[in-house]
Amino acid sequence: MDLTKQLLQVSAKLYQLLSDIPKGEERDDYIENIHQLLDARGEIIDSLKRQGFQIQPELKDHSMLLQLDQGIRKRLQLVMDAVKKDLKDLQNVKKHEKQYSNPYASVQVMDGMYYDKKK
Repeated sequence: MDLTKQLLQVSAKLYQLLSDIPKGEERDDYIENIHQLLDARGEIIDSLKRQGFQIQPELKDHSMLLQLDQGIRKRLQLVMDAVKKDLKDLQNVKKHEKQYSNPYASVQVMDGMYYDKKK
């Protein structure tokens, strides 16, 4: 099979996979699948670069590759934003949990100490 066709197929699979972002436990498998497809896509692109491949927008397959690439980039950014938001939420939950268990940890008082400057 032609490398361009392989790249087109892998890009289409990746684009379809990125259409919806699962929540919870399913996310680990989802991210692993994304990594596998990105790795496969990267290997095909490297092979094409070694062959001196040039994108020609007037060809149908090449214009489809450009459109898929733009869509993949947008959807990957959405996935990254969702993961960043979840990590930030998790850090906030940990912070509030720590504050709840010890509400006076951030209060600094010098209780019971007296400094006499006179000698």
